[in-house]
Amino acid sequence: MYYTIRETLTPISKDRLRTCVPYVAVLTSAEWATDKDLFDMGIDMEAEAVIITTKAEVNYDSLTGGIFIPDRENPEWEGKGFAFALDEKGIVFIDDTGTAQKITESIRDTKRCRFPSLERFIYDFFEKIVTDDKVLLENYDRELDCMEDDITGRDAEILFERINDIRGDIRDLRVHYEQLIDFGEVLEENENNFFKQENLRYFRMFTGKIERLRDRAAAVSDHVAQVRDIYNSNLEVRLNRIMKALTIITATLMPVTLITGWYGMNFKNMPELDKPWGYPLVIAICAAIVVLIITVFKKKDWL
Repeated sequence: MYYTIRETLTPISKDRLRTCVPYVAVLTSAEWATDKDLFDMGIDMEAEAVIITTKAEVNYDSLTGGIFIPDRENPEWEGKGFAFALDEKGIVFIDDTGTAQKITESIRDTKRCRFPSLERFIYDFFEKIVTDDKVLLENYDRELDCMEDDITGRDAEILFERINDIRGDIRDLRVHYEQLIDFGEVLEENENNFFKQENLRYFRMFTGKIERLRDRAAAVSDHVAQVRDIYNSNLEVRLNRIMKALTIITATLMPVTLITGWYGMNFKNMPELDKPWGYPLVIAICAAIVVLIITVFKKKDWL
């Protein structure tokens, strides 16, 4: 699809591309291979290469690179990437995933500019990529707040797995934001003078917005660390309680074990072995020792 940038994006035929500037073109890799000479950018870009990062490279008469959009539901594993090339006349997206076309159509349907320009379109395009991220990060924060209340329950281990998932998601989103900031700075630098000086403010606005999202993601990351610390502290408390119980049981049964082991030797000259009261006496002594130890522990507030 080909569009000219007016108050709204207006579809045009590729035959009118040279006369309708600035323009936006969204092509598949096959269409790019066929029509790339229309754009006169002097590049031979590998449009079929797998795009896994967002970056921009300054060429002699063009700006090229890739755009990677992670799946907000699962940033660590999923995402869609596509290539782009631009100069002072317009921007071309080379995309086989349909993502660039979907974003462009959304801009066409929802945006109306008083002073349309290529710079404003680029701002709108990238703003669409992160438009819901503030809400996403707020949802992560609220989920972590709920985890703090439930961290001592039976499902603490399941919650800990979820905490690790959120930690990974936030880490990948922060990497994404860092790449977008670098991208915005390359555009703002305007090395090839493709953009009007008065319109560079759009790139500053975009970079500022991404920096705020990065800072918000960093705050969520700190919240994750806090909840992990609470979980670890709770785990230590539980382990200490278990060790305390085992220590009390061991201390209580140790004298009894000593006595039973002693009389279990069955030496011939042990007088208690021949006495009818020997067995009940040993039982009474063991019971008295257990009661005495438990009483001492309670007085010392160990039970």
